[in-house]
Amino acid sequence: MINSIKKGFRVGIKTTWTLGKIIFPVTLIVAVLQYTPVLPWVMKLIEPMMKLIGLSGDAAIPLVLGNFLNLYAAIGAILTLDLTVKEVFILAVMLSFSHNLIVESGVALKVGIKLWLVLVTRLGLAFSSAIVINLVWHGGSETAQYGLIQANSEEQVSGIGAIILAAIEKAGLGILQLAMIVLPLMIVIQILKDLQWLKKFSQGMSPITRSLGMHENTSTTMAAGLLFGLAYGAGVVIQAVEEDGVSKKDITLAFLFLMSCHAVVEDTLIFIPLGIPVWPLFLIRLGVAIILTLIVGFIWKRSGIMSRKGAEPTYEK
Repeated sequence: MINSIKKGFRVGIKTTWTLGKIIFPVTLIVAVLQYTPVLPWVMKLIEPMMKLIGLSGDAAIPLVLGNFLNLYAAIGAILTLDLTVKEVFILAVMLSFSHNLIVESGVALKVGIKLWLVLVTRLGLAFSSAIVINLVWHGGSETAQYGLIQANSEEQVSGIGAIILAAIEKAGLGILQLAMIVLPLMIVIQILKDLQWLKKFSQGMSPITRSLGMHENTSTTMAAGLLFGLAYGAGVVIQAVEEDGVSKKDITLAFLFLMSCHAVVEDTLIFIPLGIPVWPLFLIRLGVAIILTLIVGFIWKRSGIMSRKGAEPTYEK
């Protein structure tokens, strides 16, 4: 157990350093740009479109960063913006469905999922969820408080030196909060690995995969995606598909589920510093994943798409 904790701590430090190299410059640049005409001009340009999903124009910055980079870059940008609780929650839900598209789409392509299905599913879920939340939720108008970072500063910052110093302070606090989440998370994940709980968890997933219309050999793929995500768990996911001989139908259904809900621990906990309720965020992701998978599986079965080709393994052992 001690060795697992030590190894997990080392991995956590390494992960914090790797992700910090993304968050720190992003937070720093965005914080500095707030004092220039650039961001106000971009916000004004896209504000009409953003209003359709209940967001202000500046919220486009974390959306773009999150989709092209990752959640950490998006959170780094959010920490620099004055947003309402409702806007932050909408962003969190959208980014939960749609983030790190380049890397995670590559994983999906590797196991035989079409690119158009990945983009339509993830972007479609992101924008449709934002529209629904905006129409249904009439509260959350108060300014969001970001844990150690205050959204608004009572002291007016002026001068290049003061602006850069304030930006560095904000970026540094962002890294500190990142470490507070990542370090214990990596320790727990390492313990789970060493105890071979992934294998046990995948065995426990078998009844769930069956209820979602998939065969039992899909359970390891589902377990890896749920625990580690599509990016961090890419190696485990791809290996599981190759070794278990998962059919085209099953891997498609599995990835429909995982595109909606993956890395459930990490992708939920990292939103805590934003000061939003994470349980509703988790339940929305899980509920959408289950409903989407059941609907597609039902349509697939009823329409007879499950041909001989669809029932064949995606990979040969």
